[in-house]
Amino acid sequence: MHIYPLYINGEFKETQTSQDVINPSSGEALAQVSVARANDIDLALACARDAFDHGEWPRLPLAKRKEFILKISQGILENAAELSRLESENAGKPIKETTFMDVPSSAKSFEHFAQNLEKYLASESLEISQEASQAEAHLVREPRGVVVLIVPWNYPLLIAAWKMSQALAAGNTVILKPSSLTPLTALALAKIIHSAGLPKGVVNIINASGDTVGEALCSDKRADMVSFTGSNEVGKKIIQYSAKSVKKLTMELGGKSAAIVLKDVDIGTTVNSLLCAVFLNQGQMCTAMSRIFIDQAIYEKFTSEFIEKVKRIKLGPALDFETQMGPLISDTQRKKVLAFVEKARAEGAKVLCGGKISADPKLKSGFFFEPTVLTGVSKDAQIFQEEVFGPVVCLAKFSHIQEAIDLANASNFGLAASVWSSDAKVSQEIAAKINSGTCWINTYGMFYNEAPYGGFKQSGFGKELGKEGFLEYTRLKNIIQDKSSDAKPIVSYWYGF
Repeated sequence: MHIYPLYINGEFKETQTSQDVINPSSGEALAQVSVARANDIDLALACARDAFDHGEWPRLPLAKRKEFILKISQGILENAAELSRLESENAGKPIKETTFMDVPSSAKSFEHFAQNLEKYLASESLEISQEASQAEAHLVREPRGVVVLIVPWNYPLLIAAWKMSQALAAGNTVILKPSSLTPLTALALAKIIHSAGLPKGVVNIINASGDTVGEALCSDKRADMVSFTGSNEVGKKIIQYSAKSVKKLTMELGGKSAAIVLKDVDIGTTVNSLLCAVFLNQGQMCTAMSRIFIDQAIYEKFTSEFIEKVKRIKLGPALDFETQMGPLISDTQRKKVLAFVEKARAEGAKVLCGGKISADPKLKSGFFFEPTVLTGVSKDAQIFQEEVFGPVVCLAKFSHIQEAIDLANASNFGLAASVWSSDAKVSQEIAAKINSGTCWINTYGMFYNEAPYGGFKQSGFGKELGKEGFLEYTRLKNIIQDKSSDAKPIVSYWYGF
């Protein structure tokens, strides 16, 4: 069985300890991966720190830095078939998704931030004139230093690409820690980065459980920033760890996203769109529209068509191009999803379809769960308030728009939402009242490298993507020069000597 090594200081390193990586479609071991120990973490921090403080990467001409990052983008495209296969096998994502979405989008992230780093890093000068003095403030964007990137298991390659492309383009050195459930494409990316010829220590990729290395990485003063995407529970621990050495954080901590469907929609188009918004990637998405509020005038028709199409979703192994929904990431996650559904039943919810482990004998070895639709869910119910991270959606009707807005906002999360209506003005008015960092109108899941993404409330803080996301990975320096006409700054007169 192939063993994937760590990547530290420009070298591939096998360790004495390794772990099996499981294929969720079959429940069988797919590969083995080296597991980082305390000395490996220390080495990665030391090398990243040295590469930033004394190495060439932060000091390279921007055009040269751009060339390196474009090589990574090209390397992803050249290895696209292998990366797609690996991502599907390791994460259970249908091969159609990894082939046409995840892998090309990862390459595009590196390309975009390479092509725009000079624009995003442009300095700014401010002329300041006050009564007795004049000055010029020169605002300069600098890299933060050593950035720890912690990536979840639901989009292992794409979220790694988002974070790393921005961090590197800004001039930082990085330590990437993928989820120990899905480390394979991150470690395959190490080979692409190595081939691109980046200086030693600029990129370090390690594998270990978060419980093992989380505190060591996030509390260490050699790290200047932590960019984390994952659960709210783990995010709170990272905030505590990072407080020990006071560092910059960006946190994307999940969601309980809502869709509002008005009565003027094309029902067929909206149903098809919301199937994707709920069941893409088996519902294992922070932005999954897991609560759908439908105008009572079309509720029965919408629900009937929605259920009919949910029942036609084809479950299957991730590598089958006919598969529309693959397995959940693990048996542990499947048990968690099942527990949510059973609790919802106990609290009075009605299961309209699904709600159980697939009975298909061909799928018995994998971690499959049927796409599930619930109704009759109270806004105080656990499944209404908490993130399931599985193929489960709650449908409810509303009688007036403000009721729908109130229901959408009745959550501790504020990551994303969507509004479905043929009335552009009304859609914009609703979007303005929804408490979420992203609100799509008549679409879902449109992430653009040019536009920022990030949540409100318990969904975290900071942005990814766009100029705003890029600048999270920089620090702003203000260089002030006195420009008094007589070359004597007013401060020189203070004591009158």
